[in-house]
Amino acid sequence: MTAAYGTQHVPTEIRLKKDEKVLEVDFNTGESFRLPAELLRVESPSAEIQGHGPDQKTIIGGRRHVGIMEVVPVGNYAVCIKFDDLHDTGIYSWDTLYDFGARQDELWQGYLDALEAKGLSRDP
Repeated sequence: MTAAYGTQHVPTEIRLKKDEKVLEVDFNTGESFRLPAELLRVESPSAEIQGHGPDQKTIIGGRRHVGIMEVVPVGNYAVCIKFDDLHDTGIYSWDTLYDFGARQDELWQGYLDALEAKGLSRDP
């Protein structure tokens, strides 16, 4: 794959591990990340989740068991992930996937803190 649209990080391989509910992504930098479906779902770059501004993010609970049904290429710069809860509107650019991998611990803790603050649970 080649860099496109100002992409800084380009995956060399993307593997969907349906049984493990994980998306594995290897990048041209030599870094590899295992991204849980739950994290990808609750951090979806879709407007439904992120809103249209920095303070409009929607916190969703009950996604502990969410899985990925399909990963669909979007041009040469991203993928669309289709989750088994039927969410499929987020476009995950290569840089977004890299960012999620590099900041996975931070994003995960932010999610857990936000759930607690809203009185929500990871469980359905």
